Amino acid sequence: MRQILIAVGIALTVSILLTPALIRLFTRQGLGHEIREDGPPSHHKKRGTPSMGGVAIMAGIWAGYLGTHLVGLVIDGRGPSASGLLVLGLATSLGAVGFIDDLIKIRRSRNLGLNKSAKTVGQLVTAVLFGVLVLQFRNTDGLTPGSAELSYVREIATVTLAPLVFVVFVVILVSAWSNAVNLTDGLDGLAAGAMAMVTAAYVLITFWQFRNACTTSPGLGCYNVRDPLDLALVAAATAGACIGFLWWNAPPAKIFMGDTGSLALGGIIAGLSVTSRTETLAIVLGALFVAEVTSVVVQVFSFRTTGRRVFRMAPFHHHFELVGWAETTVIIRFWLLTAIACGLGVALFYSEWLATVGA
Repeated sequence: MRQILIAVGIALTVSILLTPALIRLFTRQGLGHEIREDGPPSHHKKRGTPSMGGVAIMAGIWAGYLGTHLVGLVIDGRGPSASGLLVLGLATSLGAVGFIDDLIKIRRSRNLGLNKSAKTVGQLVTAVLFGVLVLQFRNTDGLTPGSAELSYVREIATVTLAPLVFVVFVVILVSAWSNAVNLTDGLDGLAAGAMAMVTAAYVLITFWQFRNACTTSPGLGCYNVRDPLDLALVAAATAGACIGFLWWNAPPAKIFMGDTGSLALGGIIAGLSVTSRTETLAIVLGALFVAEVTSVVVQVFSFRTTGRRVFRMAPFHHHFELVGWAETTVIIRFWLLTAIACGLGVALFYSEWLATVGA
């Protein structure tokens, strides 16, 4: 638990102190955000707000993770694990794709950065590498960071995917989560606040897996996760970095995370879900992100098939703005929904353990 608190503290400190420095730097360089012309009228005043704040989030996450391990090396000689590095590698690679996208938007003074093909290729290559590598690095107990068995709160032994199918599955997960968080990042603080809650839930889940790992506590209800404590550190560092960034990103935002942050944070959810064996449970924890991307799919499908729109604007957080809700009202209510979803997800996780132990 001490390591988790250290990770949160370092990540929060780095993020909250680095973000204003980035605000000053990006403002001097004229690296301002472009706004959709068809977006809510209230958003037009946000044009020119510094973007690419995701740099501070990723710096905070890495600082929290590596800083904690530096302390750990002194105390018990433990260093970073394959699971933790793979999740952070996935997030960083996606963040790099997002950084290029943000830079093109700013340099060309438009709301469109990389074209869809280039962006998709970047996500695809990153996801394939992660999908292949996550089945490697077997430890002395025979566990790899990921498992080819589909999972809910642990592996479902009756559903085992062939290696190629597993990689395709990972590509779908990475693409879905990174785009979902990206679409949610349309209101000040919405994505950062929601991510802080989702990763806080993952701290509880992965720490419980650590306390009940089959390698150290064999018996009913134990978990076969390769590096649960290290995953808890990744989740804790992410939560801390998001909270630190939220200090400056809360409405009215002084900086946006941009695709640099949103794609990276989507990668964190995808990576944690695979390495903690909770791919299905993640849908509950990240219900807000799922709802946001679903609203876009529904809107596009409805318009192309019937010529009608289900929402006034998608993603559907803009719909509520256009029907008269204040931006802060939408944000706070969506945060509340995220808190409920995370509480439900943790409850489902714990109830499964209770049912298994009781059996």
